[in-house]
Amino acid sequence: MGQTARVSAIVWTAAVSLAAWLWLLLCQGFFWRTDVRLPPRREPGEWPSVCVVVPARDEASVLPASLPSLLAQDYPGRAEVFLVDDGSSDGTGELARELARRHGGLPLTVGSPGEPPAGWTGKLWAVRHGIGLARARAPEYLLLTDADIAHAPDSLRQLVAAARTGGFDVVSQMARLRAESLWERLIVPAFVYFFAQLYPFRRIGRPGARTAAAAGGCVLLRTDAAERARIPDAVRHAVIDDVALARAVKKSGGRIWLGLADRVDSVRPYPRLHDLWRMVSRSAYAQLRHSPLVLVGTVLGLALVYLVPPFALLAGLLLGDVTAAALGGLAWLVMTGTYVPMLRYYRRPPWLAPLLPFTAFLYLLMTVDSAVQHYRGRGAAWKGRTYARPDAVADEG
Repeated sequence: MGQTARVSAIVWTAAVSLAAWLWLLLCQGFFWRTDVRLPPRREPGEWPSVCVVVPARDEASVLPASLPSLLAQDYPGRAEVFLVDDGSSDGTGELARELARRHGGLPLTVGSPGEPPAGWTGKLWAVRHGIGLARARAPEYLLLTDADIAHAPDSLRQLVAAARTGGFDVVSQMARLRAESLWERLIVPAFVYFFAQLYPFRRIGRPGARTAAAAGGCVLLRTDAAERARIPDAVRHAVIDDVALARAVKKSGGRIWLGLADRVDSVRPYPRLHDLWRMVSRSAYAQLRHSPLVLVGTVLGLALVYLVPPFALLAGLLLGDVTAAALGGLAWLVMTGTYVPMLRYYRRPPWLAPLLPFTAFLYLLMTVDSAVQHYRGRGAAWKGRTYARPDAVADEG
């Protein structure tokens, strides 16, 4: 009787997991597809002015591979780059000036905002300073991009053309992250896969849809939309600033678009598991709005969706339960199939796809660790700067 009940529990759990995967496959905005790239676009008759804002804190190691690509933008209109040296200790600002002298191209201004006041998280204080510097040029668009992002020569041109053609207030591209080391290959494609599962790209650009997100490494933003949404002041307390920015713009009536990039790449390496762990755990619990109940639900959901299929398959084989093994195997097969397109996008071999349950287990541990760090009072951290717990920060806006 006991063994029968145990087998029945495995069968039912595997059936629920399979049902969840069929729903994700068909009803979650086709999140697993990787063909959402820049929308149809045509070049405008007159190119608007653009200011590029780059927050940078201790980025001397990556600037030589990224900043020259911004300075070399083939943009027909007026464009200028503002790099904000946010209290760096490695000579980031001086290196940026030297790269501009060496490579030429777009004009570069290097500014420094000083220490952020209470209530500002992450890089948003630096972004605010950069937007303030850019405001004197009265640009029609702002390109917010990270210091580790390398752009193809026509990147700015294509972004502006897409925004003008589609009437978008935000056009954002998810930069292709580096996936060269063993841990990068295992974790980075899954990071983007999980992001797309939470924020299906097709829904973001759909008029009337509630889903809103952006990718902070590459965000083209209309200046008047930023003013209407009070960017960045309205999101100054946000740890996940790119998603908060997109929500604020959409809430104020703006149109947004997000997709995968073809030639916008992150040059930042994550050679060790520790490096990737810090990247994810820094904001994982903030994504759950610091709710213990949501954390428990997330852990159970990750276990049901990603861990149950291989467990049911193996348990079914060991216990001789064909139904449990079949349900678990089918759920694992659907999971694997939805992950293959992302691996292809990252130019990784498809045999990595069946390892997704192991990667999901690592993400589960990272999420729990993020909550532990939060309740230890360590708050969020960015580039060696630790911020107060977000729920302790007063929101005056």
